[in-house]
Amino acid sequence: MPSQVIVNADDFGLSAHTNAVILHAFQAGLISSATAMANMPAFAAACALAQQPALRGRIGLHFNLTYGRPLSQAILAEPRFCTPHGEFDLRLKQRTLRLSRRERAAVEAELEAQWKHCLDHGLMPSHLDSHQHVHNIWPVGTVVARFARDQGVPVRLARNLGHNIGPAKRAFKTLLNWRLRQLAGSTADFVCTPADLKAGLAPEHGVLELVAHPSALGGHDFGDAYLGSGESLLALVEQRLGQVPRVGYASLSIEQAS
Repeated sequence: MPSQVIVNADDFGLSAHTNAVILHAFQAGLISSATAMANMPAFAAACALAQQPALRGRIGLHFNLTYGRPLSQAILAEPRFCTPHGEFDLRLKQRTLRLSRRERAAVEAELEAQWKHCLDHGLMPSHLDSHQHVHNIWPVGTVVARFARDQGVPVRLARNLGHNIGPAKRAFKTLLNWRLRQLAGSTADFVCTPADLKAGLAPEHGVLELVAHPSALGGHDFGDAYLGSGESLLALVEQRLGQVPRVGYASLSIEQAS
């Protein structure tokens, strides 16, 4: 079993309903961390909820380049990132290895704007990850990891547990995670989804991040986007990780190099 697990709920701030589910999951002790989307309609409400004792110091930034409108200006002029109408429409391939100088500067500016939006709403992010895993695109990941290091916070690795990770994908993820660790310094050791946990892939050591998208099943139970309809995320986590301490990313030291 891992020594610690970070059960992180993505998409905090997406909607009032998502906020309510994540708040309930914190209060139930299911999740120990969440990441907020700074350009979404319910973001301000999420920041207010983040001041509650169960959430304080456990909310990171869910960097977004794929949904909604950006918070900065330069990226609006980049056709691989935005539509002419000013909405995100990311057109980078997963294996893109470089950005133009102007594109890179635009991504940096948007990340800074989303981070500042958190600070302006009283939220100091505990860590960084990204919506739809955009920081798994190599040049975006290097921007995110360097920024995380500058801010003194950890960054999420690319998912590295899963039966569906073939040899080529595993080789790429291994190199990407090496680079993210090299640049950011602090992170978890393993990342998986509830489906991977269900498949029995919990590691035998280290710090695990379980990436969750919880949904309400009624009462005090929760499902998840990675599980089948009606399947309980709460029961799965208790069964597979019930004895493992649940922590937030703030418990990881920036000097840690896993």
